[in-house]
Amino acid sequence: MARISDEVISEIKYRNNIEDVISTYVALKRAGSNLNGLCPFHSEKTPSFTVFPKTNSFYCFGCGAAGDVIGFVRRIESLDYPSAVEFLAKRVGITVKHDERDEERAKKRDRVLQMNREAAKFFRNCLFDPRYGKEGLAYLTEKRKFDMALIRHFGLGFAPNSFELLTRHLTSLGYKDYEMSEAFLCGISQKTGKSFDLFRNRIIVPIISPSGDVIAFGGRVMDDSKPKYLNTSDTPAFKKSRNLFALNFAKNQCSEQLILCEGYMDVIALHSAGFSNAVATLGTAITPDQARLMSRYTKSVVIAYDSDEAGQKAASKAFRVLGEVDVETRILKMEGAKDPDEYIKKFGTEAFSKLLSGTKSEFDFKFDNILQKYDITNTDDKLKALEEVVFIISMISSAAKRDVYIGIAAERLGVNPDMIRHDIDKAYQKSRRAEARKETDAMIAASQGIGDRVNPDYAKNPKAAAAEEKILGILLLYPEYIGELKRLDKLPDPDDLYSAFGKKVYGHMLERGGEAFDIFTLGEELTPEEMDRVVKLKMSREQLGGNGIEMIYELLATMKSAKDRKELTLDEILAQKRKKNNGKK
Repeated sequence: MARISDEVISEIKYRNNIEDVISTYVALKRAGSNLNGLCPFHSEKTPSFTVFPKTNSFYCFGCGAAGDVIGFVRRIESLDYPSAVEFLAKRVGITVKHDERDEERAKKRDRVLQMNREAAKFFRNCLFDPRYGKEGLAYLTEKRKFDMALIRHFGLGFAPNSFELLTRHLTSLGYKDYEMSEAFLCGISQKTGKSFDLFRNRIIVPIISPSGDVIAFGGRVMDDSKPKYLNTSDTPAFKKSRNLFALNFAKNQCSEQLILCEGYMDVIALHSAGFSNAVATLGTAITPDQARLMSRYTKSVVIAYDSDEAGQKAASKAFRVLGEVDVETRILKMEGAKDPDEYIKKFGTEAFSKLLSGTKSEFDFKFDNILQKYDITNTDDKLKALEEVVFIISMISSAAKRDVYIGIAAERLGVNPDMIRHDIDKAYQKSRRAEARKETDAMIAASQGIGDRVNPDYAKNPKAAAAEEKILGILLLYPEYIGELKRLDKLPDPDDLYSAFGKKVYGHMLERGGEAFDIFTLGEELTPEEMDRVVKLKMSREQLGGNGIEMIYELLATMKSAKDRKELTLDEILAQKRKKNNGKK
């Protein structure tokens, strides 16, 4: 199948200035001829993400993410290569012709979105049809106290207690059983092979993307039946770990603060009360992707999870995940209600506003939980509480924050702050040593290719793989060598290389004729992670001398001879390293 021509890709890239595109997602600051910012692909507090306008590329010196403007959009928007090209083409008004494979992929996604739109209309109509939705409408208006304007605003609906109404309706519109199943709107019976409605006798909450598409649904029971919620699984149009409920409404109201809830109903209740900056995760605990998504829209997040044990456990994870993307995070302490919906119904909007102004930090949240767990009038309990507080404070990297928290802990536990400080200093140093050892082991493992997902063959023979990567790096830096080696009749065959990854990259280079080319066009055949490695290989050779064609001959010989040589295992290497370090002490 024909791929998108290099000429079309070049035009799309030329008209999509990489600085302009990336700056819509990342706050960039000028650093000489380049631009720096916090990487949107991993959690960091010190900028290591660099944009190089001269080469129209980016590279993160922290996580290794790299590429051109297409690679950036591909990763940030969770798209495949053709879809990322289409995304950028639309941005500048260019029409792209797709091959059959690309068209099929786009067609699947569009069909799911079309089905979702029709299903949303069906559920909404059922809610207002007395034959089906009387009970559901009563639940929303009488039990939940939602008015009609709110119900229509969120597009709420009702799934009748039937195994066939939705599937029959969608079938009448021309959708096939396998399509409905792929969209998580129907199931297929293993006994009869017939389709049946997945959402039955539930309030239906459409999940709408920031761009306005209905991408998924959440179905809630009206009693204590299990499961309480039925949520759309991943489909060609939806990844639950990368989306948030009500972000389509909250995105314009949350630059200063987002309120993060557990459930759809809490979010809807908050919006009804005027807090339109509320969102919720989609049936799962918060994910790093969702945290990074929030960091693109806001400076601060307030956790408004349920006050039960499960909610507090989830809050602990939310603190950690949001902290990793450097979002200021605090938590609501709700007394007398289990969730925001109940709190507002009991105490009103003004009382909830006061809660928002009195949120607690992660330390206060954890310290309160410790004090609730132990009776500090009892000596043994007091010592246990102190031990947990020492551990929490010792994990804080800021010395100033540690000092403040030591004062708070000493006062509330009634102990000498100097004693706490001594224990914390010991624990802090111990944790730093453990972290240093962990980093050293990780570096050794990485040097041996252990856990290398891009090139899993590396660990089998690191010496051969290292030689191969140097060969690739030189050829990526000077692709014209391929033509010269061919003229000299010394061009290696892809099978001469060591790893499957090396053969793949080298094979695609040969397909491009072996002359100077834009290495980022390899992104059409390689995954984003493989492209990261390709860029890294090229950059590593740019920093070194000895990149002549003769070096390729030497490296080929090294790679061939290393294939039969036994390499040490990771355990053997780590053992040797630790023995060497112990000998220095």
